[in-house]
Formats: sequence, C-alpha cells, structure tokens
Amino acid sequence: MGSIPILSGNTIISPKLPPSYSSSYSRPLSHHPSRSDSIGICKASQAVEIFPIVSPEIVVREARIEDCWEVAETHCSSFFPEYAFPLDFVLRLDRLLALVFGLSVPPGCRRTCLVAVTGASEDDTFCIGDEDLKIAGFGAKISLNKGYVAGILTLDTVADFLPRKGPLRQRRTGIAYVSNVAVRETFRRKGIAKRLIAKAETQARSWGCRSIALHCDLNNPGAINLYRSQGFRSIKIPEGAKWPQPRTAPDMQFNFMMKLLDKS
Repeated sequence: MGSIPILSGNTIISPKLPPSYSSSYSRPLSHHPSRSDSIGICKASQAVEIFPIVSPEIVVREARIEDCWEVAETHCSSFFPEYAFPLDFVLRLDRLLALVFGLSVPPGCRRTCLVAVTGASEDDTFCIGDEDLKIAGFGAKISLNKGYVAGILTLDTVADFLPRKGPLRQRRTGIAYVSNVAVRETFRRKGIAKRLIAKAETQARSWGCRSIALHCDLNNPGAINLYRSQGFRSIKIPEGAKWPQPRTAPDMQFNFMMKLLDKS
C-alpha cells in the first residue's frame, strides 16, 4: 500500500534475503490486475485456499498469537511477491521471528500489530483464553471462528523514525508511528486500508497520543492520495536536517506525513 515494511527487533536475516526495511504504506496496496494472486503465496500455506471464506464481514482488531503466521505471510506476499518456494517459506519464517521478537519495546513505549480479518465474528463468541494475557506481545486469546487475515498494520510509539528532541536526542512522545501497511491482493479496493488506519488512530488516542505519523514512498501517488483523504498532511523537512528515515534502498525517497488527532 505505498509504504515500505519495517519489522523492528532481533530480525534473523537469511542468506540472499533482503534485510528488514521500513515504511508506512506498502506498494502492494495498488492494484495489479495482470499479476496472479498466487504469486508470492507460500506453497506451504496454500491449504488455506481449500476452505473458502463464507462471510465477507471485515473485523479490525489487535493481532493474536494465532494470527502470527498469516501476518508474516501477508507481509511477505505483499512486499516480496517475486519469491518462490523454498525461499518464500524461509522468508516467512524470518519475518515471523522478526514479528514476534520485534514487539518488544523500550520502557514507556507501546507497539501493536493490527489485523483486518475477513469471515470473523465481531463479538468473538467462540473464544478460549485470556484477553489480558500476552505472549510475545500478542494476545493469548484464541478464537474458534477466527477468520482469515486480509490486511495488516503496525503501530508504535517507539519513535525510531521521528526526529529526536533536544541536545540529548530524547525520544519524542505523544506521536504514534504507522508502518507495514499491507493488504492481500484478493482483498484490495475494498476499503480495508482505510479501516486499518481508522483503527490505528483510535488505538493511538487510547495511548494518549496527540498525532500520528508515517513515511510514504514518493513513487506511490495512490498511497499518498489515500493518506491525504484520511487527513494526513505532508511535513516539509528543514533544509540540511538529518531526520531518520526507514532503512530501504538508498535511492528511495519518502514523503513524511502527519495527522493531528482530535480528542473525541
């Protein structure tokens, strides 16, 4: 969806695989009618296609431990669709470990992964486990009608990609940062990205944040227009300032965007 992926934490990088890199809206959000939906899908996970989705209802919630593999698969099939088996399987394992360990944060900071799930029930009627119990940053509650992960978004207050404050270069507070926005190709053009963003804003408010920020690929005008339609505005970086940016290809340029959050 226009941004570049970032998975923070102790990422295990396999040989010949690209290192983890960051962005807020992934290219995968743009529609490619000529590309087969099977491209980039891990061959080890195609069994899920045997069971069709019965309900088109989309529920956006925080990821649980049961969602980890589908989150990693959504990330890889969106950002690295050219990989084939067995490298695609290895890459998914790499992203899975990065996802689990990356949810550890410095003291006083927050991080969560949001998922858009199709075919799930809003009220989570059939569940086991405790919502308050966390395993590697994920909710330990398990739903027996969990549905299928169609989109993902990461939100944090770690401020790794925000300019530091003062001579001591302290972390900025009160700003939530969006990254790793991706929607599976089958579910694009259905408003899922907007719902993920709206949920991220609600979560940021609950954390006490006054604004929300992201980096967007300048070569993805569709993603930029989507963010602007949701109230984000481009922030001009002062000339000569060395603001942190996502770690991607050296020639990639970003649009730094922010939105003030109302108190409602």
